[in-house]
Amino acid sequence: MSDGDGGRVGLREQKKRETRARLSWAAVRLVVERGFHNVRVEEIAEAAGVSPRTFNNYFSSKGEAIVARHLDRTLRVAEELRHRPPAEPLWEAISHSVLAQFRPTPETADTPVRDFEQWRAGVRLMFAEPGIQGEFLRAAALAEAEIAAAVAGRTGTDVDRDLYPRLVAATVMAAVNVAMQQWMRRTDHPGGVASLLTEAFAQLAAGLPTP
Repeated sequence: MSDGDGGRVGLREQKKRETRARLSWAAVRLVVERGFHNVRVEEIAEAAGVSPRTFNNYFSSKGEAIVARHLDRTLRVAEELRHRPPAEPLWEAISHSVLAQFRPTPETADTPVRDFEQWRAGVRLMFAEPGIQGEFLRAAALAEAEIAAAVAGRTGTDVDRDLYPRLVAATVMAAVNVAMQQWMRRTDHPGGVASLLTEAFAQLAAGLPTP
């Protein structure tokens, strides 16, 4: 295959990722604004600028589309972790890898959140949907396996034999989940999820000392 062919494959893959991200963000935004049962696939597709058939090429349900944003973000944590400097302390590398995924993205910049308190309330209701909870559990298992493999690669451990990489991966996912839950509950916190994540990983790096 020529370099030109490789470039075209890369562009196609990038376009597919962008379409997937737009669909997932549209699903999240509409469900948070209107409620899970008040949003149709056709409306999600229209908001993302594609056809319902295109939606079905990427996702089998609204729930899968909603959770795809979280899944892709946590999978990118593992990808980023593999590219952090080898000499960087593990928890510092993990913190950087996680925080990098909570920066604004093109699709969120195009349709920004305007009322954060209303948004927060809608996110809480969305997470309470049983179907969404099931999708989140599935996504967490996939992401945790990838993060464990990345940790094993950095630490010279075996993901199948050693406890350490899976324990670290489970802790990373727990920290992300707790930070998100804390953000949804606390209206008085001065920072967003990124601030809570920074605090969480600082505590983990310090050995989670007793307050």
